[in-house]
Amino acid sequence: MIAFATPAIAQDVQETPPADAEAEEIVVTGFRQSLENAVAAKKERDLVVESISAEDIGRLPDASIAESIARLPGLTSQRVSGRSNAISIRGFAPDFSTTLLNGREQTSTGDNRAVEYDQYPSEVVNQVLVYKTAQSNLIGQGLSGTVDLRSVIGGSKSYVTSTNLKRLGLQGTLQWQPAPNYTITLDGFFSDFDDPQIKRGIELPLAFDGDGPQATRPQLLNPVVDNNFVTGGTFTNVEGVVRNDSFERKAKLYSFGLNQKYEGDDGWNLFVDISYSKTDRSETIIESYAGTGYGLDTGASDTIGFQSGTSGTVFSPTLNYSDPNLILLTDPRGWGGANVQAGYFNDRQVRDEIQQYRGEVEKELEGFLRSIQFGLNYTRREKALTPDESLLVLTGGAFQQQIPSEYLLGSTNISYLGLGPMLSYNPAELLEGGVYDLIRNTSLDVPAKAFQINEDVMAAYLQANVDQEIGTAVLTGNFGVQFVSTVQKSSGLVAAGGALQPTVAGDDYIDVLPSVNLSLRLPSDWVFRVAAARQMQRARLDDMRVAINYGINTGVPGGIYQGSGGNPQLRPIRSNSYDATIEKYFGTRGYIALQGFYKDLQSFVYNLEQEFDFTSYPKPIGVQPATNIGLLNQPINGEGGNIYGVELAGTLPFGELSGALDGFGVTGGLSYTETQIQPTPGAPSEDIPGYSRWVANGTAFFEKWGFNARGSVRYRSTFIGELSGFGANRVRRRALDETIIDAQIGYDFQAGSALEGVSVFVQGQNLTDEPFVTVDPRDERAIVDFQQYGRRFLAGATVRF
Repeated sequence: MIAFATPAIAQDVQETPPADAEAEEIVVTGFRQSLENAVAAKKERDLVVESISAEDIGRLPDASIAESIARLPGLTSQRVSGRSNAISIRGFAPDFSTTLLNGREQTSTGDNRAVEYDQYPSEVVNQVLVYKTAQSNLIGQGLSGTVDLRSVIGGSKSYVTSTNLKRLGLQGTLQWQPAPNYTITLDGFFSDFDDPQIKRGIELPLAFDGDGPQATRPQLLNPVVDNNFVTGGTFTNVEGVVRNDSFERKAKLYSFGLNQKYEGDDGWNLFVDISYSKTDRSETIIESYAGTGYGLDTGASDTIGFQSGTSGTVFSPTLNYSDPNLILLTDPRGWGGANVQAGYFNDRQVRDEIQQYRGEVEKELEGFLRSIQFGLNYTRREKALTPDESLLVLTGGAFQQQIPSEYLLGSTNISYLGLGPMLSYNPAELLEGGVYDLIRNTSLDVPAKAFQINEDVMAAYLQANVDQEIGTAVLTGNFGVQFVSTVQKSSGLVAAGGALQPTVAGDDYIDVLPSVNLSLRLPSDWVFRVAAARQMQRARLDDMRVAINYGINTGVPGGIYQGSGGNPQLRPIRSNSYDATIEKYFGTRGYIALQGFYKDLQSFVYNLEQEFDFTSYPKPIGVQPATNIGLLNQPINGEGGNIYGVELAGTLPFGELSGALDGFGVTGGLSYTETQIQPTPGAPSEDIPGYSRWVANGTAFFEKWGFNARGSVRYRSTFIGELSGFGANRVRRRALDETIIDAQIGYDFQAGSALEGVSVFVQGQNLTDEPFVTVDPRDERAIVDFQQYGRRFLAGATVRF
């Protein structure tokens, strides 16, 4: 990587986050300087905030900005395809936080509100601020925080994944000052993201095989049992499915903003901000199936030995799965029923738009109140998901077919699992070449996945800012209230009895969100902070879909309407949140902080089957039940719970302790979180997605004479992760704890050198090749996913002029 840049300027940290901050003239020249900027930002703000500046990001230009953010205290990430993709703050899943760009709400490349950070190249982000507490003039705040970018082995799916990520990020700012106290700023961001992947491997239905007669299903011989867990043995009658699946995600993100700021000589200040953000995403998934013959009990079966351990299961098959004469394109297990389903095609289109208009007036005062701010903000968001799903069948109605030789790509080695070589090809090429045809999937559960959500949000806020000397100490902070009016509408198709009916439903509500942040600053560089706020987080967008799919359950005497779907009347998750922090600073070079937080969730969103009135819905085919009151499984606003924890964070340059250690230092944090959230009254508490009890990160560094070296470690304990399952449906699985280790060495050519302004560096990421592992919730010894993406090494140079 070679980057050319103007000198990185640390942004001025202001009390009003959404306005385009004027640059403070501090040239960032090294990692220690970036830490000092972060320490200064934390010290001067009245919110509990974590930050990283351009130097820390630029010197660790990770696969995405998420890698850099995950090193902040109390934050962690979940890896997708070997790179950090989603951020959890204080034990909450990504859907509980909000992401801003220059203080403005951003669209997402995902299905819901959570921003997928691999859309943002770290090289084009100058600073990141993470607000852990709320204040009234912070628009678009999240509940957990706000990120501002400034048993028996039952079966096996063993794959090798190849990916070729391409991403283009462009950012630009144009600023004009027609008068000394009037500034106009136009800024834009564009990201073009293309992530094609191929997964190749084999699916082995073993103990979980429920297809076909019992006598022909896989049989377990010579089981080895360890404490009621089968760790080894041999299965006979195994009919595997060789898989070559392609996945391609393309996304384009546009973000533009126009800001006008007036600072009067009489203490009156004004700004007006207009912004637009849009994301268009296409996601194409092609599954391709091959085996020894069409349907069950027609082709050759395998006898497979297995041995399960902490890294998953290793197999010893007897068939050669790379033989093109043995492995044929077909429907090996009869999944297509009347159709010969040789694969599956899923094309998902997502469109997300946000328009935002904001104005604020501030009056500066004398005395206890430093200033008063009043603002209005209007946000309109439209997000839609359109799925298109089809069966892949062989052209001409063939039951099975050899793979044409021109499409064969040799074999993929899965020897690390004992499975040997696998037949390999690109299913997209077979579809384009006419080997496959598409038969549209007319099942009513496909349109039930679609949604279009419109939200109109009007927010008004009033905030008073405090600045008062108390003896030798200074009390700063703010208190205020935000009034939020929301009108939400969901459009979609309701499916019943083979028919689809367009339906629109929604709700409107008002939230009152008071907040207070106070900081007592002592001349000895001790800072004591307290904060309290009413916070809210709107529900996931797919949970708000109006579409439902239902029918008549004849298994109940007299029959009953029964189905599942979304809930367009979902209200936000609301919390009464409290924070307290004790911080000790060593000038602006280091600090240590102990932070505690408590969130009393007044409500939560769960899926629950409950009574539902189907009177206004189309009647399914069949004998109608005596009553229109049936059962519907859908998201609801249930009882909440609480989540609380403590965080220890700090930055310590050892030169503060001894001149002999100048240049050495450490920075990092440790957090412990507890949660007590019940799905239904009286039910036991459960972990929410993204919750890890322990999160730790740290960096040890040396920087002097132009030479710099760093080693970083990130740890998170076990958590419930969200992954993509069949048809891109959301799947939750328990992920095991993981430790990620990165390192870097570099050299900055010094003043007077012929290469002054040039920096070179070498990086190693995930040096221990830490896997991402998920397990069966019934027994952690049963590995579901064991993903290894290897170590990543980068070399690069930065030129500053």
